[in-house]
Amino acid sequence: MGVAFGLLRLSPGAFWAMTPREFNATLEALGLSGGSSPGRDGLARMMRMFPDKVEKANGG
Repeated sequence: MGVAFGLLRLSPGAFWAMTPREFNATLEALGLSGGSSPGRDGLARMMRMFPDKVEKANGG
């Protein structure tokens, strides 16, 4: 939202009316795209690196 309101100077109505695909196309046109989504292996790696639950060392 910072990019939408600060850099692109979109109104809240214009921002919320955009689809994610439209917003991404706007970012790509400005060279601000974050790249592609991670694949299955990349997602599995991130899930190992940043688990939702952290188990205690003593097994409990």
